[in-house]
Amino acid sequence: MRLLLAPKAIFEQTIALINSGDLGAAETRCRSALDDYPRDVNMQALLGALLIKLDRAAEAESKLLQVIAEAPTFAKPQEDLGHLLVKQNRALEALPHLERATHLDPKLENAWFTLGRALAMLGRGAEADQAFERCFALSPERRLMALAAEHQKEGRLDEAEHLYRRILRHNPRNVDAMRLLALIALKAGRDGEAEGLLEKAISLAPDFLLAILDLGRLRKEQDRYGEALQCFDQAIALDPANPQAHYLRGSTLAPGSFTPEAIEAYEKCLKLRPAHVGALIGIGHVLKAVGRYDEAVASYNECIRQSPDFGETYWSLANLKTYRFDDATVAEMERRVNGAGLAVQSEVNFLFALGKACEDRGDFDRAWSFYNTGNTKQRTEVTYDPVQTETMNDRLVQVFSADFLQTHRAAGLADPAPIFIVGLPRSGSTLLEQILASHSQVEGTSELHYLSRVATWLNRNRADGINYPEAVRELQPQNFQSLGQDYLAYAQMHRRSGAPRFIDKNPNNFPNIGFLSLILPNARIIDARRHPLDACLSCYRQLFAKGQAFTYDLTEIGEYYLQYQRMMDHWAEVLPGRVLTVQYEEVVADFETQVRRLLQFCGLPWEDACLRFYESNRPVRTPSSEQVRQPIYDRSVGHWQNYAAHLDELITVIEPIRERYRRYEPPAEGSRI
Repeated sequence: MRLLLAPKAIFEQTIALINSGDLGAAETRCRSALDDYPRDVNMQALLGALLIKLDRAAEAESKLLQVIAEAPTFAKPQEDLGHLLVKQNRALEALPHLERATHLDPKLENAWFTLGRALAMLGRGAEADQAFERCFALSPERRLMALAAEHQKEGRLDEAEHLYRRILRHNPRNVDAMRLLALIALKAGRDGEAEGLLEKAISLAPDFLLAILDLGRLRKEQDRYGEALQCFDQAIALDPANPQAHYLRGSTLAPGSFTPEAIEAYEKCLKLRPAHVGALIGIGHVLKAVGRYDEAVASYNECIRQSPDFGETYWSLANLKTYRFDDATVAEMERRVNGAGLAVQSEVNFLFALGKACEDRGDFDRAWSFYNTGNTKQRTEVTYDPVQTETMNDRLVQVFSADFLQTHRAAGLADPAPIFIVGLPRSGSTLLEQILASHSQVEGTSELHYLSRVATWLNRNRADGINYPEAVRELQPQNFQSLGQDYLAYAQMHRRSGAPRFIDKNPNNFPNIGFLSLILPNARIIDARRHPLDACLSCYRQLFAKGQAFTYDLTEIGEYYLQYQRMMDHWAEVLPGRVLTVQYEEVVADFETQVRRLLQFCGLPWEDACLRFYESNRPVRTPSSEQVRQPIYDRSVGHWQNYAAHLDELITVIEPIRERYRRYEPPAEGSRI
């Protein structure tokens, strides 16, 4: 006589495969068991639950309905089918299955919880509360989780953290508590703790999709793109129909010059969720970077159609620099700014876009009004301490003295591949990168963030309070080489062409030139410099995607420029001849001479293509992307004069150094757009 039930060991093996995240093997094992024991309703129900995990909803629903028909008193498939239907926003259909499950087995806490969700979705709040209370009575831990989640939602993070830690003391395997505690740690800047919690949660629950996505986001924010991609690929393997996983994969690939792959990932996201704003704007950014101007505009416009209050899209259009808003769009932007309910960040984006629109029309006073209001609002959204900047520069000057640099001048990695372009943002660094990247031996990798990251790694695992830059004094010769190798290893992800040289044009590298010269002594360093009034004003008119928190207040911008000047003067003194200063105004006035200076300094042979930099189709991921796709022009020289009536504060701040740049000031003779 044939047995109706599979051996318990087979069932447990299948469960173990599910818990390990090997869902494909679990399905194979489950179906094999059902071939031998086709009437085993436990295995059939397990297959139904497994199909839910595999996101094969139609198959799961069919299988669970079959099990319910064969075993109408079996509570678990009723619960699983109810869960599936609620997940699909089919609360009304889910209700009888969940009610049946809780009737058959009143101790099914998850069934009570899902029943509460279904009732809440149907607007039956009092009954939902009763269902949740039944769940919480069965599981005090679940009650604490709900309370902690409420604290977290309302911003009471200390209370939430306390409860999550209490839960984990009693149940160290509660992966939901681990994940939510990790999110609190992230918000508090405790990235290491957050990463450890997420990794532990995933080790306990390998199919924990939310934790995998969160871990990927964390690593992406740390510019650990390769590790982030591993997370998003893992998430996609678990749930190929998850649009957010494809979006995050695209947004991770985009900065690394993986243009076709990024576009493909965004398109997969949009196929699953056509109105995904992040993907629409993300694909627009990628298309902009490679010069596909019309397609970028089309993507941004579709984003506006889907989410007209999302101000970032309007600023993205304005940030094309060569794009011009029509009168109707300007009126629409003003209407939204003057309306109610607009999120602060969207409002700021609208204000900057309106500033650009008015500037394009030559209405500089009105443009200033929008720019000034936008900057004032944005300053409240960012954290910046000018005293901290000055203090750090004091420490850098003290550590990286001429004697110290001379003592360790040959300790680093001798690789000549990197070319660094530093300076203030909006000072011509993108133009210099485009010129050099037009050379056959050079690849542009845009703005990398690894130099400062490598430097701050020196702070890890120290209990003595000695951090960067003072920690550099304790390094041994082999340490300098190792740090140089670390930088090059991270930069490698962004190198796609096979060219022997590459450019890192992160302007914020200028304070760390001393450190850079020690770990990569053969790297070339170029200082892209611009008249302080033009440079500072251009920063003030630019809403940066992230970083550059000093740019939203005129006095702070001016003071930052003074600090930049101070640091570059220091490097010129202690590292003579190590940095080439390229003045933007001189590039515009005598282009070929400056190009020859650049190539000679970098040890590159002459190539005419560098004069035709605007013909390059390489990706450019900075606000100047459209500007560097046209021949050299002088319209930006002296642009500050259009706003002179509003710049008294800035002029006063930079007065101590203005004489150095007086010769680059054109005579005031009308507007320069």
